[in-house]
Amino acid sequence: MSATRMFAIVAFTSVFVVIGLLEVAARRPGSKLPTLGALCGFVMRYQIGRLPVGRIAVLGFWWWLGWHVFAR
Repeated sequence: MSATRMFAIVAFTSVFVVIGLLEVAARRPGSKLPTLGALCGFVMRYQIGRLPVGRIAVLGFWWWLGWHVFAR
């Protein structure tokens, strides 16, 4: 396994762990952090005129993530 591939795996794993820790911290009573669901809901509601920019951004993010994690 190349060093670049190992770095990418470690980087993605680190991001997922940080997101998980932030979600746990957001669900504690009295926390001021938004949960991942609340954050996604906020982004999905964003529009410019009739164009759902937030939905397009979320779709683009999922496409990018799937391409980089699952494509080989």
